[in-house]
Amino acid sequence: MHLEPTPAWQDIRSQLRRTVGESTYNIWLSPLELKSWDGSVLVLQGKPGTDGWVADRFGRVLERCARQRLGNNVKVAFAGDPAVVARDALTLASSHIHPEHTLELFNPRYTFDQFIIGDGNRMAHAAALAVAEAPGQTINPLFLHAPPGLGKTHLLHAIGNYITAFNPQTTVRYATVEAFTNGFIAALNGKVLERFKRLYRDVDVLLIDDVQFLAAKAKTEEEFFHTFNVLYDSGRQLVLTCDRLPSQLTGIEQRLRQRFEVGLVEHLTRPDRSTRVAILRKRARLDQLSVADPAVFDLLADRITDNVRSLEGALQRLAANHSLTGRPIDLQLAASVLAQIAPEAGAHPPGGPLTIDRIQDVVAAAFQISAADLRSENRKASVSWPRQLAIHLARELTGAPLQKIGEAFGGRNHATVLHACKRVQNRTTINREDSAELKALIEQLTSYSADRSC
Repeated sequence: MHLEPTPAWQDIRSQLRRTVGESTYNIWLSPLELKSWDGSVLVLQGKPGTDGWVADRFGRVLERCARQRLGNNVKVAFAGDPAVVARDALTLASSHIHPEHTLELFNPRYTFDQFIIGDGNRMAHAAALAVAEAPGQTINPLFLHAPPGLGKTHLLHAIGNYITAFNPQTTVRYATVEAFTNGFIAALNGKVLERFKRLYRDVDVLLIDDVQFLAAKAKTEEEFFHTFNVLYDSGRQLVLTCDRLPSQLTGIEQRLRQRFEVGLVEHLTRPDRSTRVAILRKRARLDQLSVADPAVFDLLADRITDNVRSLEGALQRLAANHSLTGRPIDLQLAASVLAQIAPEAGAHPPGGPLTIDRIQDVVAAAFQISAADLRSENRKASVSWPRQLAIHLARELTGAPLQKIGEAFGGRNHATVLHACKRVQNRTTINREDSAELKALIEQLTSYSADRSC
């Protein structure tokens, strides 16, 4: 059910049109409808299957325009967002309606059949399929990690869709950590904590997205720790996704990080060019999109190299332009659209070539320390190992001379730089987790570079 348009919502729409421009507004934002407004959260709904895409690209501008009209504390959410559905579920639970019937959150587009397998995700796909075929019997927990947009959430939903289709008596629950957190807080405030616990513990399979956001949420982390233990100890399946390795989750208690590692940890990497082309072809076929020139797929694959989400977003942009203008989807239209959304893609990473400063920023963020720590005299293990990794990466990825690298890390000499590089080589040779950690950092740092040689 949608609300009738209110003067405030009409004002917000007008502001959106002025902010993003008439063309962009008509393509992506004009279909949005007001679903609910409780005085603090404005819940919107777009065309089926588009909420996530619109939220990713226009969430901030939507919230900014809403706050100009409704106040600085307003938040914007989408009806299909797990946090919104979980909130609604808890409201229903407190009204004696079973919340299980409100949490069917699996995106029907995210199935194993629609997942394109490449060298960068083959093992993760195989592990996810094994879990779906035999929950709790082969791999438990399964921990999938990768930068955003590489298919973690797709595999999570694929597991849920597979089990629902082929093993319907199995109870599956999916949630983001944000939904889990919001539900937990709502349960505490509404004094329905036991119902919240049953919601997540009385299941056969629990799928949790973005566990990195448990950091700095002590009470939520404690509740999740106990939920994890209840399910794991009783042999029920857990699948978790994250944007980094368990060892890099320094804001989360060690006891929980250790539990994340007791099963299988798999990394997804950026798709190579052939995989990107395959993804585009399959997406066009599934969406029944008529592409006049197959070379369009090659052009998109060459220009959009960072992640699958951006790749499919570019194809959606082409489809929208084709629908509005009637122009065929050919190289001319593709070049025109790419000039707007990826004018320099495939030439250099955003902000120019890879630099030592960027390496320091990325490594510091991964280990939740500051770039200044990497340049300091701090010799604690929590700083020295990230520093050695950053030095090694600077030498391998920038080609800078040893003296320049040493200067960038607080004036260290070339012998210290060589020692750091040797230390990284030794550790990554004998320790699988250290090796995966290094590969993940390399992938993140090089994910924006051109890949024309693939």
